[in-house]
Amino acid sequence: MPPSTASMSEMYFTRQPQSASRPQSTLFTYRGQTLSFMTDSGVFSKGEMDKGTALLLDSLPEQMQGDILDMGCGWGAIGVTLAKAFPMAHLTMVDINLRALDLARENLSRNGATGLCVESDGVSALHGKTFDYVVTNPPIRAGKQKLYTLLLDAGKSLNPGGMLYLVIRKQQGAESCIRFLGNVFTRVEKVARSAGFWIVCASEWKGENE
Repeated sequence: MPPSTASMSEMYFTRQPQSASRPQSTLFTYRGQTLSFMTDSGVFSKGEMDKGTALLLDSLPEQMQGDILDMGCGWGAIGVTLAKAFPMAHLTMVDINLRALDLARENLSRNGATGLCVESDGVSALHGKTFDYVVTNPPIRAGKQKLYTLLLDAGKSLNPGGMLYLVIRKQQGAESCIRFLGNVFTRVEKVARSAGFWIVCASEWKGENE
């Protein structure tokens, strides 16, 4: 049975999930390296790498360097994978879910990777830090207004030449999201799609008032 709206809301937005902790490990292979992750209840995609996240990771550039932000990191599926693949990059992971952040820290350690984990709603606690890449599987079920606010904040946080990568389902508003991004970015590209998931890359931030 699919999770209820209430349980999905808890996954994304609860600082301290009330669901009982039931840790479960999973493996994921990325660019020749097998990574081990601990997942748990109350955090998105318990027990496996989400298909959309896997497609997002497969769609990223062959080389990434500089400062990378995993926005809404959950148990660290994106951030830990990128920290392991690109050890010279500087990784920051943010989430408002404390259980998720504990898992993200544990998963960095499990895989011999390094990164900074910060409790933050989007970029609010990062004090103006900027990034070369923002990569996210955003909380679509939070609603369009919350989604677009997060994407605006991501755009404002990009260095010149920086790129925003996200995954979104076609049935959950991918086309309208691309139109929205086109208002604030000069370039918006659909770089991959599979099983209803679209991977979108936005670059050349214009600003929300333009």
